[in-house]
Amino acid sequence: SFLRVSSTTNTVTETAASDARPLAEIVTQPRFVAALFCTVGSYALMSFVMTGAPLAMVGCGLSEDDATLGISWHVMAMFGPSFFTGSLIHRFGAERILATGLVLLIGCATVALSGLHLWQFWTALILLGLGWNFGFIGATAMVAASYRPSEKSKVQGFHDFVLFGSVAFSSLMSGAIYNAWGWTMLNWVVFPVVALCFVALGTLRMVGSRELSGGSTCSTRAMNMWNSSM
Repeated sequence: SFLRVSSTTNTVTETAASDARPLAEIVTQPRFVAALFCTVGSYALMSFVMTGAPLAMVGCGLSEDDATLGISWHVMAMFGPSFFTGSLIHRFGAERILATGLVLLIGCATVALSGLHLWQFWTALILLGLGWNFGFIGATAMVAASYRPSEKSKVQGFHDFVLFGSVAFSSLMSGAIYNAWGWTMLNWVVFPVVALCFVALGTLRMVGSRELSGGSTCSTRAMNMWNSSM
């Protein structure tokens, strides 16, 4: 027997494709630009500091077991809050959760710069993980609110290309900067990057975001996409 494909399905697909905007139009929206800055900033900083932390710990005379356990706490802090981060975004909004994550990243650098004891390394790594969780998930919720369902593939492809290219570069630079200037300089880099992310958020608040057809808010659209993926 032969499979009959409904003409209704073809019509819906063609309509969705015709509603899709050019990629250049989507990625120049204020909301997408701000979200891209923040996804790249939060993820790249996490990779940047995390890569250098074990080197610094061992270089300061701590054991490899101490460094391994510190990274374990860091990974737990990265993914543990994910059970409720979506609910927090739904309640308080993606921008507020993102801003909280950026503040936690500042806290990470501040603690790391305060000394070289074991508890300072571990506390900084935990704050780094929490900052990544709130910052990155909050920013990706903003990305999800910047495109229509028919535009998802090309926008996510562009976003992920820029994101993971930047993360790879940050990991490479982490070792180079640590080797040249040490752990202190590695953490000072956090502040200007976070400042740029806050500038992007502030600019978004001033100029406003372009509303997608249907008028969905960032938080609602992000939660709908989260639920549909489960």
